[in-house]
Amino acid sequence: MSNSQIDILTAKDTPAASDWRKSDTMWMLGLYGTAIGAGVLFLPINAGIGGLIPLIIMAILAFPMTFLAHRGLTRFVLSGKNAGQDITEVVEEHFGITAGKLITLLYFFAIYPILLVYSVAITNTVESFITHQMHLTAPPRILLSLVLILGLMLLVHFGEHLIVKAMSILVYPFVCILIALALYLIPHWNTSIFEHASLSTSGAGNGMWMTLWLVIPVMVFSFNHSPIISSFAVAKRQEYGETAERKCAKILTFSTLMMVLTVMFFVFSCALSLSPADLMEAKRQNISILSYLANHFETPLIAYIAPVIAFIAITKSFLGHYLGAREGFNGIVIKSLRSRGKSIELKQMNRITALFMLLSTWLVATLNPSILGMIETLGGPIIAMLLFLMPMYAIRKVPAMKKYSGQLSNVFVVIMGLIAISGIVYKLFGE
Repeated sequence: MSNSQIDILTAKDTPAASDWRKSDTMWMLGLYGTAIGAGVLFLPINAGIGGLIPLIIMAILAFPMTFLAHRGLTRFVLSGKNAGQDITEVVEEHFGITAGKLITLLYFFAIYPILLVYSVAITNTVESFITHQMHLTAPPRILLSLVLILGLMLLVHFGEHLIVKAMSILVYPFVCILIALALYLIPHWNTSIFEHASLSTSGAGNGMWMTLWLVIPVMVFSFNHSPIISSFAVAKRQEYGETAERKCAKILTFSTLMMVLTVMFFVFSCALSLSPADLMEAKRQNISILSYLANHFETPLIAYIAPVIAFIAITKSFLGHYLGAREGFNGIVIKSLRSRGKSIELKQMNRITALFMLLSTWLVATLNPSILGMIETLGGPIIAMLLFLMPMYAIRKVPAMKKYSGQLSNVFVVIMGLIAISGIVYKLFGE
């Protein structure tokens, strides 16, 4: 058999990027499912307080910000020499052992605080449901948070593929219910938000541009699904080989469109049905927009369905982000041991990671810190550095990524990343 015949047979064995398979649909919904969580459920609060114009500009920026940043990170993972390399291994290959350890640490701290956010959010959601909808006395917070987090950890124990599959299944009813709730709120729309449509002022009392600047970090968090990108890129490279980059871009396009259309419609519907004062109260109560809607509108449909939606959304995102946090934590420990000439079995490492995650998320959920405060000061800056800036730096420095240089989209991603970081720095030191 000639070499050309062998090449033809190999090409037939590898699916083309133009083909669409069942696994592509599963990953598209898995990416969507990871992004829809605490961030989205708190985005209407931050965005609505700012008035109408920041909402409109956010809607315009949402797709390019989300798609281009996640495409950049996917390309970075795919740029490794060997198929099967996750993000921590690709970092070490391109930037060396020391930089690899630093960025692996950064990767972990970009994701780990989000798990803490979800542990608080799911506890508050269930506690609010028991108190307001079931009219019962909620169990002591220390016990309630332990039961909920143990339940989530039990789901994690079933394995990565089951998690992705579960998220892709749960996302069908979730999308339908989210859109249905947004439609249901239409009769409650009012003109309160239009009272804050000036270019000079906003509902928060700041200038419109200041409000928009400070809400961009929350957008980065809300549409973030970077924790599952490494697993996504590795899986598609093993499935599609050389055409994986084009296939990943196609899947990301569809998943991002789903996110932007459904989330922004939901955000607008929530913001139009409540006043800026209501949204400020939701922020003060430290609950998601769905829990606030359930308590605000005393109608059985919203009262019982909204908290359930919140519970499903937070559960799905906790599972997706756990995969990324585990990958980062394992990478830190394994690289540290390797530098000392030691090693550890993956099974044992996963058990240690699970115990650490359980104890830390339980502690934070019991303490109940401000969720929006955690989003703005813990996850935001590192997510922006890792998701927006690190892949763009790699395009300039890594030979395997030089082919992506010179694109205008790279400049846009860098600018958005810098705005996100500077916005949170302002929140920390400028107020």
